[in-house]
Amino acid sequence: MDEQMMAERFNDAAKNLGRIGELLASLPRQLRGKAHEIRLRSGRPVVISLPDCDVFVTVGGAIAYSIRGGLIETSRTDIEDAFRIICSSSVHSHQHEIKNGYITLIGGHRAGICGTAVTQGSEITNIRDISSINLRIARQITGAADKISAVALVDGKLHGTLVFGPPGCGKTTVLRDLARQLSCGTRDGRCRRVAIVDERGEIAATYHGKPQNDLGPSCDVLDGYPKGEGILQAVRSLSPDVIICDEIGGENDARAVIASLNAGVAVIATAHASSLDELFARPHLSELLHSGAFKKGILLYGRENPGKIEAIFEEGELSVYKSSRNDNGIYSLHSGRAV
Repeated sequence: MDEQMMAERFNDAAKNLGRIGELLASLPRQLRGKAHEIRLRSGRPVVISLPDCDVFVTVGGAIAYSIRGGLIETSRTDIEDAFRIICSSSVHSHQHEIKNGYITLIGGHRAGICGTAVTQGSEITNIRDISSINLRIARQITGAADKISAVALVDGKLHGTLVFGPPGCGKTTVLRDLARQLSCGTRDGRCRRVAIVDERGEIAATYHGKPQNDLGPSCDVLDGYPKGEGILQAVRSLSPDVIICDEIGGENDARAVIASLNAGVAVIATAHASSLDELFARPHLSELLHSGAFKKGILLYGRENPGKIEAIFEEGELSVYKSSRNDNGIYSLHSGRAV
């Protein structure tokens, strides 16, 4: 995706922010093309998150790298107006997403929301008095998964693969392009049946039943399904070659992935973890890695190098993990290689 298209995606996301979005739409194209997130906090300056830093915006449309006078500030009314637009004026219809802290928008953009939790027992049932909004800008970058597809697909065989890294490292962008490549047969000419379990709507950006992102001709999307249930339904009814899903980690997810493995269907998924130590500290992910469900593990660099591979691990290395970072800051497990 070129700079112009990225800048247009920025504007597409920003239009959900009302007055603030209108002000940001006139920012320099180069900046809009690089931006990952737009952050609104009640009574605080608007923040644009770039790959290497956060910046502020002045009332005159200039960029500031530190707090100073004349910055665009977010009022309580701005937050309320943006939240109303994000919910399409129907808060009730987004209640399930709201209680989980996010709302997925047309185009795959995601608004993370922060406020006061309303609880019933130990369960969050709603969020009121919204105080901040973090709008993550979704992009489809053709070729983003070139190196990862070479790892997941070897000699015509798909391997269960776990792509992990810290927030903002490009996991979802890579997953989206990987689905397209497998569905289109980009690497070896064979179109594979891909089933995407898109619980939060970020991969396909489905709107009224139609994915807004290009996922190729051989892809089925289970939009809004909880990952565990969606994986099992895909296995039962869609006869996929591969199931793709984002951000696994719960007990139901783990059980479904193992069931998929037993049915002969590879799963390619992502997980939040900045290191193998963090990955194995999560019990259900540790269980999955020891089960052999994932033949490959791919660690991505951080936000400063989105989509770039830091290291690749083989099944045996993951299942017997007991190592840590070496002096170069890159993981080395037996024959595992850094990229």
